[in-house]
Amino acid sequence: MRIGVLTGGGDCPGLNAAIRAVVMRAADYGYKVYGIERGYEGAIEGAIRPLTIEEVEYIIGQGGTILHTSRTNPYSEKRLAQKAPRAVYKNLRQKKIDVLVTIGGDDTQSVAAKLTAGEEIPQPIPCVGIPKTMDNDVWGTDWCFGFDSAVTVAVDAAERLRDTARSHHRMMVLEVMGRKAGWVALFTALGAGADWVLVPEEKPAPVEEMCDQLRKERKRGKKYGVVVVSEGIEHPELEEWKKRMKEVVGAWKDEFGHVRLSIAVGEWVANVIQRETGFETRAVTLGHVQRGGAPTLFDRMLATRMGVKAVDLIHEGKFGRMVAVKGDKFTSVPLSQVVGKTRQVPKEWLEFARIFFK
Repeated sequence: MRIGVLTGGGDCPGLNAAIRAVVMRAADYGYKVYGIERGYEGAIEGAIRPLTIEEVEYIIGQGGTILHTSRTNPYSEKRLAQKAPRAVYKNLRQKKIDVLVTIGGDDTQSVAAKLTAGEEIPQPIPCVGIPKTMDNDVWGTDWCFGFDSAVTVAVDAAERLRDTARSHHRMMVLEVMGRKAGWVALFTALGAGADWVLVPEEKPAPVEEMCDQLRKERKRGKKYGVVVVSEGIEHPELEEWKKRMKEVVGAWKDEFGHVRLSIAVGEWVANVIQRETGFETRAVTLGHVQRGGAPTLFDRMLATRMGVKAVDLIHEGKFGRMVAVKGDKFTSVPLSQVVGKTRQVPKEWLEFARIFFK
């Protein structure tokens, strides 16, 4: 058995731990593992090489990915014109790869589902997915590795900003990643004891309620505060702000059709707070700092267990599935059920957060 492994989409801590686990567990079954460089881009170009235990045995604590990554989509309109899926098929067959382990989020797994179904290729390519994303928004699993590490960085940033806010009697706004799911923002706000959080799940973003809360705190004598905002929030006034900002920085889409989200959303929130309350307010966009660095212990263990589970699924002949965590159990779900869905923050979590805004 020959296993190909790739990492797709945005990087996050834990990728190397997952790669390591795949290689280590494959050795138990006598399987060979081949690394595919730069995600699906490497699969299209044939950038495939053997992975050995010696190469991966000490990478569990390294950030990033030794295989590198990209947002290449073999099934995008441009790539289909180039017959990219057939190139993927040809290159994997030339290396005699039997099954592909795809480490990534919804976009990466959506391609894996199409390859498993045999779309645009002579024969299906069996795939097994491993969910990774700092956004924690992949459907079908309670946890994705990369999330804990990202939130740990964001909590540290929020607590540092509180020191500055307290010193200057200011409001500080921290913008974090998360796209259309508010898990990073919510957990950052709860973990750092923030004064408010704005998430994409609440539409439109309740900025009026936020400002009322900040005035309430000021009235009881608290002259500073921290607000955490997710990059994907929506509000009619914000849309006008984004249009003006796009004229400056330009618009951009990746091959999966995702629009660049973080266009000074935190700055808009800061302007709203200062305009509506009169409180001096500053904004910080944490950005890609959340993606780098060594994974936390939780993410090292999660990625490791997921990598082992993926190879076990292969050994059992269970293809077309994604590793998933349900409670304290490691299981799997069909890739076809993961595609096109986003695991968003439920109402119960938002109500829970309100308990701590006093």
